[in-house]
Amino acid sequence: MSFTAVAYIIALIMAGVLLFGAVYFVIMLTDLECDYINPIDLANNLNTYVMPEMAAQLALFVVFLLMGEWTTMLLNLPLTAWNVVKVVNNRQFYDATEVFRTLSRHKRENFVKVGFYLLCFFYYLYSMIMTLVNESTADYHAASAH
Repeated sequence: MSFTAVAYIIALIMAGVLLFGAVYFVIMLTDLECDYINPIDLANNLNTYVMPEMAAQLALFVVFLLMGEWTTMLLNLPLTAWNVVKVVNNRQFYDATEVFRTLSRHKRENFVKVGFYLLCFFYYLYSMIMTLVNESTADYHAASAH
């Protein structure tokens, strides 16, 4: 099994975890909207996961960049750039005093992330399968040539 196949397997797992995290964020924001949770608890809960999510997304981007998987790297570029802009502008964390005013923006952002991670999950699955099939075919042809 090649490094590319292993990278896609790890990316597939990470995409699943990030998808689960984005759904968790949407659920928590909906709980705030329905007044099941207060803004301070929401900010404390979600801010714990903001930087690990961004770090995981950046790690995926860097791995595919270093591997030369340009299509996959370009797929990850928009969200990675968006995360970098948020960190540079110091807007990455949820502010308990502002969360009600910006609730619709946060929900929209997290719905987009759910869609993005779902797309990535299936793209990584497809790429992993294609990589493994191509390796298997190449091994078969190399073995039959002898």
